Amino acid sequence: MQIELLPAEIEQLPLIRNLYQFYAYESSDWEQEDVELDGRFYVNDEHLLRYWQEPNWSAQLILIDGFIAGFLLLECCDETGRQIMEFADLFILRKYRRLGIGRALAVQTLGDGRAWLLNVYRQDTVALAFCHQVMADLGHSGAPRQACDDSDLLSYRIMPARH
Repeated sequence: MQIELLPAEIEQLPLIRNLYQFYAYESSDWEQEDVELDGRFYVNDEHLLRYWQEPNWSAQLILIDGFIAGFLLLECCDETGRQIMEFADLFILRKYRRLGIGRALAVQTLGDGRAWLLNVYRQDTVALAFCHQVMADLGHSGAPRQACDDSDLLSYRIMPARH
């Protein structure tokens, strides 16, 4: 199995938007989202476009053996006056889950030596277990904290090692 993480080009924004429908469907339980009148979940196009416009933001496609398997969205955010990267959204099609792909991508990304923020919904028990595994792989044993701006979110902070 060949795993590739490729930067998405701006021309692939419609592809990311389409994949985001599956992501929104899976998270609709805890995000309390409903579909729009056209039967699709709302996607904030202005926010999505920022992955190609903002410094240190990126949209990446996950390919398995050349087939589209999901996406990874990374953001740079300001936390108490300090720039920190956010592991914003990871989506992998069900066909490719439970193979260690997401975990390997998360560990590789979050272990790059920068400060990271990883948020997860309390109600998303699968994502919570995933985050716990990733944090253990990274050698972090701390429990998540409640996110400042949303009581439904828990936050993991990954700080670079000091030398």
